[in-house]
Amino acid sequence: MPTSKRKIINDPVYGFITIHNDLIFSIIAHPYYQRLRRIQQMALAQLVYPGAVHTRLHHSLGAYHLMCNAVSELKSKGVEITPEEDTAVKAGILLHDIGHGPFSHALEQTLVQGAHHEHLSLQIMHEMNNQLNGALDLTIAIFKGHYHKKFLHQLISSQLDVDRMDYLTRDSFFTGVSEGVIGYDRIIKMFIVHNNELMVEEKGIYSVEKFLVARRQMYWQVYLHKAVLAAEKMLVKIIERARAIYSPADILLKTNSPLDYFLSGNGAGMADKQALELFCSMDDNDLMFAIKLWSKHTDVILSTLCKGILNRRLIKCSIQSEPVNEHVLMEKRAETAKNLNISLEEAAFFVFSGEATNTTYKLADEHINILFKDGAVKDISKVDNPLIHQTLSTQVKKFYICTLKG
Repeated sequence: MPTSKRKIINDPVYGFITIHNDLIFSIIAHPYYQRLRRIQQMALAQLVYPGAVHTRLHHSLGAYHLMCNAVSELKSKGVEITPEEDTAVKAGILLHDIGHGPFSHALEQTLVQGAHHEHLSLQIMHEMNNQLNGALDLTIAIFKGHYHKKFLHQLISSQLDVDRMDYLTRDSFFTGVSEGVIGYDRIIKMFIVHNNELMVEEKGIYSVEKFLVARRQMYWQVYLHKAVLAAEKMLVKIIERARAIYSPADILLKTNSPLDYFLSGNGAGMADKQALELFCSMDDNDLMFAIKLWSKHTDVILSTLCKGILNRRLIKCSIQSEPVNEHVLMEKRAETAKNLNISLEEAAFFVFSGEATNTTYKLADEHINILFKDGAVKDISKVDNPLIHQTLSTQVKKFYICTLKG
């Protein structure tokens, strides 16, 4: 669906991104999509990396740009991609994160209970499809993995998709953490379709290795950094506490925003259209306003947590290799309960433990296949390279304990 219109967007990571398609224009102009301007890509990571203030819209447009490059590369290698498929797969990557709520992953399944962002993305895509008179039928089929050309779905969602390539590149750029730098352009140049599946040419093995190593390093250095983890757990505890004491009659708790609907216990699983509409009108600004409002609340637990986020007085998060000793946890809870004159149960909002896990390359999931010059196909973990198999396929589990600073 080409158009006479043409727009270029100046992206700080890739330079100029070109848009010249009516459906893509319609998606970008839609209020559901524009909401992504108001949702942080990296939640509260900016409290540790001040430059990490980019949004879901930045990421979506970046992934779209990489998808354009990938489709062009595959076409140049003789892969048959029709104009309709071309548009549909690009629309799919634009919309892949449309279901993210305020502060992205940090509040996933907490603010809207029992709803994963990919499930919400699909619901929103169906609603947009109704509004666009079925123009997203093919996009939805590709997104769900139901279309017969499997490689199109793999470009959107797989262990080596353009989504991951953009967020690693972009998050590295905005945090200043160079460990996340990957050779995304070389990986795309090495893309090939074989037996209807997306693969990487043999020459791209080392670029794929770098991609996997960068992903692991970014997880532990950025996404699961102990201060980032502390801030995001505080955000979760704020919602949990607000929900536990919520009353529409409490003027210091009621926000007069869509947030009230979800705090009242509504919208679980996003089962109805009202919930979807309210969700799509909610963004980070609603939550930040609520946090400012609640910082003056008479509930000491809620106000203390909110002031901590506003003034960057974070709870202390310690990460260790062994599970947290239950006796130590209860001792610290008792100490906090005494200091704040609250119950042991309430002290659990400040003193708690958990675990963080990361597996860079899951052998049981969809694989990254390498196509060799002789026609042989091998999973990256089976290539003569012990780094991938022995190290990156092993789950790393770390345990954390969060406590209130004195």
